Amino acid sequence: MIIFMFKIICVTDKNLCREDFLTRIEKIASAKPDRIIFRDKDCSDTEYVKFALKVLEISDRYGVPCSRYFYPDLSGDTHFTMPMLRHIHLSEMNYLRVVGVSVHSVEEAVEAEKMGVYYVIAGHIFETDCKKGLAPRGIDFLKQVCSAVKIPVYAIGGINEDNISQIVQAGADGACIMSGFMTCENPTEYIEKLRKGAETNEKSR
Repeated sequence: MIIFMFKIICVTDKNLCREDFLTRIEKIASAKPDRIIFRDKDCSDTEYVKFALKVLEISDRYGVPCSRYFYPDLSGDTHFTMPMLRHIHLSEMNYLRVVGVSVHSVEEAVEAEKMGVYYVIAGHIFETDCKKGLAPRGIDFLKQVCSAVKIPVYAIGGINEDNISQIVQAGADGACIMSGFMTCENPTEYIEKLRKGAETNEKSR
């Protein structure tokens, strides 16, 4: 029996949401992605905490792991940018459960692994409106990152049901998707399409 291990991760963005944000989170959590990363760069610390507590409550109710995006309170599952990770003393990492970091080069991925993170998110891989005007780093870049580290590598940037197979074949352990989860009509059907697109290639690896 083949066990499907490729991860589908939702990264949030309230600005892309076409309905009440927490209603959308509820729908996403019920669709059972492998993780939700609560990202909001525009709100104040007070607003972030308010929404984070609600997002965590929803994700816990559905049994979906949830990471906060570089919020300075060092506890729980946390995702960082590389500049912020570099400012954390290694001893403080002991207070975190699951630590992830976004990387944009092979060198950053190697550095992050040495610092003890659990996973890296590499991107952006394909063209995406979230990074307008910036050229994608491409599949070859993703392959290089996957070959350079032993920790899980998740890809991000322009990934959808039509190209997710390329992410699998590049050796990535999962895909992170933002706009698709924020704007799709039905998150449950959407994630099923993503898993179906990835599953055939996962079994052939």
